[in-house]
This record gives sequence, C-alpha cells and structure tokens, in this order.
Amino acid sequence: MQPTSDFDPGKLAKSLLRRSRQGALATLMPDSGDPYCSLVNLASHPDGSPILLISRLAVHTRNILADNRVSLMLDERAAGDPLEGARIMLSGRAEEANDQKDLLQRRYLNAHPSAEAFVSFKDFSFFQVRPTGTHLVAGFGRIVDLRPEQFLTDLAGAEDLLAAEEGAVEHMNADHREAMSLYATRLLGAAEGDWRCTGCDPEGLDMQDGQATLRLDFPERVTSGTALRKILVRLVGEARAKTGESPGPAAAH
Repeated sequence: MQPTSDFDPGKLAKSLLRRSRQGALATLMPDSGDPYCSLVNLASHPDGSPILLISRLAVHTRNILADNRVSLMLDERAAGDPLEGARIMLSGRAEEANDQKDLLQRRYLNAHPSAEAFVSFKDFSFFQVRPTGTHLVAGFGRIVDLRPEQFLTDLAGAEDLLAAEEGAVEHMNADHREAMSLYATRLLGAAEGDWRCTGCDPEGLDMQDGQATLRLDFPERVTSGTALRKILVRLVGEARAKTGESPGPAAAH
C-alpha cells in the first residue's frame, strides 16, 4: 500500500515506536520452541529501535539468551475498542548492550525514572531489539509490512547531535519547561501538563508527562547541536504565533 495524504505508514510506525512505553514481548521457550509472551516496559534508541531493561531471572530473558529472536507488539491503547487503534508487530533480535550501554541506560531512565532502582542489580541488563521488519495495522485497508529502513531513523552524519543530546535534554528540562508546554499544547494539541523532554534525534523530540507521551516531528532533518537549538527556537515561535503572542525569548540557547 502506498502512502496517501492522510496515511503515511512509515511515519505512523515511527511514532508508535517513539511513544510506546509498554509492549507485549514474545520469545521462544528453548526446550519446546513454544511461544512465550510477557509484558515489558521499553524506551527507544535514537534510531527508534526498542530498548528493554530485563532480569536474567525472568523467563523471557532466559529465552532470549538461548534464542534471541523476538516479536514485540505495540499499540496506541485507543479508548473504546482497542482494535480500532493502530498497532505494530515488530520482529527482530534482542541483543544485550555492550558498547552502547550508557546511551541505552540514559534513554531508558529518561522514559522510566523509577527504574533507576534496578539498574545496579547484577541480574538486570539492557537489551536493544534490532528489527528485521514490522507489520502495521492501522484500520480497515491499512495493513502494511515495513522494512527497517522505512521505520527506523537514519543516524548517519548525526554524530554531533547524538553527542549533544544528553546536555540538550537536561537543558530543556531545567530551563525551558515553558517551551515544552508550548510544543505540547499549541503544536500537538495535548492537554496542559508537566511535559518534559526524554530524548531527541535527527527527526524529532520525544516528550512525556507521567504515562502520556508525545512525538514532535521536526520540519527538517537535524544533525548538530547548533541546528537543534535553531529549530527549537523556531518551533517556539510557531507555537506562540498560534496564541497571538510575540515570539519572546529563545527556547534554547
């Protein structure tokens, strides 16, 4: 199915990956090969792939260590009939963090601050799900299979942005909560709340208020800290313009 003006399957799949905080994880029992399903918390890598923090005492972790093929179901948790909301079934392999552990830990704890209590436990480890494909269901006639390059974010050339991300997130949350509120309420139509930044990448900004999550897509690709600051200032101006306010001070500096 080709994208239409009101349905872009790749964009929807990306949004679900960025906004999801829980999912149903399917693994394989090593002795019988039977499927085993469990509920897990998750966050997203800068490229959009899921991050898990799981214990070796859990059945699903033991399954992964024996055979790392997994499936992960994510959905919008729509009000009313849950089958009316968009959902994706992502297939891939769960790999334990090695050289990227600090990055995975930071992004996971931004999404799940209460999990900090488990990080130091020796039986808990971070895993990244490397997708091989996904099956998107977004309503009648909107069922699409997508390749990883259609729903993951290309990080090539964005090394400067990734290096600046940690500081940018801390800065936005410490000094620019008003800007976060403007993004949420004026640009994304969300309710007022204690919105904070949980991460950024070349294509957008992730925000969270309790269990509520939002994805603010950038109008153009961003690959450096300088470009990020400029686009955040620009978006604050657009948000204030919607309320008739003057652009005011910069959103980030």
